[in-house]
Amino acid sequence: MLTPTRFLATLSLVVGAIAPLHAQTASAGAPDPEQLRKVVSDTERAFAKTMADRDFAAFAKFLSADTVFQGAKGSLRGPAAVTAVWKKFFDGPKPPFSWEPDNVEVMTTGELALSSGPVRDPNGKLVARFNSVWRQEAPGVWRIILDMGNDACDCPKP
Repeated sequence: MLTPTRFLATLSLVVGAIAPLHAQTASAGAPDPEQLRKVVSDTERAFAKTMADRDFAAFAKFLSADTVFQGAKGSLRGPAAVTAVWKKFFDGPKPPFSWEPDNVEVMTTGELALSSGPVRDPNGKLVARFNSVWRQEAPGVWRIILDMGNDACDCPKP
């Protein structure tokens, strides 16, 4: 099972491997990181709104062609696998959970971003945290490439 620590370590390796390939694009004309954080935050909120709006078709549009969702029962690879499992969360009039970003980081190239935040049950109780990696696939078009949720815990603050 991919633990949060291993997930972040893997993400660091991926980012570290990609960054040198894009060193030339991270020059004086590099995107504004604050603006990129806002765009990715807004994209994550729009993605979460698909659940609140019960709009399964809109949910699927945020998935990259090579998306991977990691869960307790293993990985779901590709939009067809993700939507087959996530369809049940869109059944019924009320969403079974909600989420929102409270942390967003974007690479200086403006091509990859990490968003994370709380997942809450219908009563607002914290039940998990999500971690999502987004890729800008066209100008202004961000899609999720990696997603992983972790159960919430009452862990001591460092």
